[in-house]
Amino acid sequence: MTCSTTLTGQNPAAAGGTPAPSVPAPQLDWSPCVPGSAFDCATARVPLDYNNPGGRTLELAVVKRKATGPGRRIGTLFFNPGGPGGPGTVQMPQNYERSPREVRERFDIVSWDPRGIGSSTAVNCFASPEEAADWNASKAAGFPVGEKERAAFIAAYKDLARRCEQRDPELLRHVSTTDTARDLDQLRRAVGESHLTYQGISYGTILGATYANLFPDKVRAMVLDSNIDPQAWTNHASDADPRLTTFLRMGSDRTAAATLDQFLTLCGSTTTAHCAFSAGSPEATRDKFDQLMQKLRKHPVGAWTYAGTVADVVNSLYIVHPGWTDLAGRLQDLWQGRVAEPSPLPHPPAVPHPNPYLGEEQGAAVLCGDSPNPRDPNV
Repeated sequence: MTCSTTLTGQNPAAAGGTPAPSVPAPQLDWSPCVPGSAFDCATARVPLDYNNPGGRTLELAVVKRKATGPGRRIGTLFFNPGGPGGPGTVQMPQNYERSPREVRERFDIVSWDPRGIGSSTAVNCFASPEEAADWNASKAAGFPVGEKERAAFIAAYKDLARRCEQRDPELLRHVSTTDTARDLDQLRRAVGESHLTYQGISYGTILGATYANLFPDKVRAMVLDSNIDPQAWTNHASDADPRLTTFLRMGSDRTAAATLDQFLTLCGSTTTAHCAFSAGSPEATRDKFDQLMQKLRKHPVGAWTYAGTVADVVNSLYIVHPGWTDLAGRLQDLWQGRVAEPSPLPHPPAVPHPNPYLGEEQGAAVLCGDSPNPRDPNV
């Protein structure tokens, strides 16, 4: 919905159609992220506009964990955690131990907050945290239910677009995936690698594919995990007004429904000792879930509304353990009329800014810079 007015970037075809002028590689002055940290941090300066490298520059927050195997190092592995909007300086340290031991031994692992995100030069359409909190409170959690909430939702995002246009329209025009792929090539050069080794998850697969198309002779190896269809992402490279938003073109609604069905099937196939929400069979557990959603429509449990609960369910399905187990416990609490404890946040890593501002305008700016979205919120 924010794409409907001002959060629209450069044409994707034009953005990748002409090679950018040569730009010197940024200097990375690594130092421990915080005293005693095993992670090193640095800041890279890159052009806002690669077609105008002498103009405004942006800062990219970068993090590195050195290879742990003495004498076995192969090179540098760049990691993007997804999003768009995932702050690599936070999520890479949080997930570092989940990387295979062999990878940690043989590669320096480097990640960064992409332009517009987190601790890099960020899209932030509010003058203060209080303003951001007030805006977020002006709309329903999750998604709107009913005409009144729908009207408030549309008004909130129109207000967000207006704020963004006033704050930094120049930055909004240069936060596309193409821009970030060029940043990634600069970071590759900055660490002295002749070719890129890369792992990208979810949105990171679009970033990896974009890099490979822009710099096909600079790819050493790529792991693209949970691939997004580039044709769906870019609206088939068409500027025509699309009928669906980016995530609906990707089929996110259908895949979320299929994953939820699998969760309820597996939960119902075991006992409450292993899945707290089980009703004794898959069919009974699916019926129990439907009944819970109907109850929450009429009678929220504390702050747990129907829409807010659906949003929590979808977000909790990304990681099986402990995500699915914790979700089953929250659903059972709500079924019994108890206010559920929200999903626990990961432990903040030892970096200078473990909780950067991550307003939803950051991811929206990338989405709108990559492809057209419907301009009419009533479609």
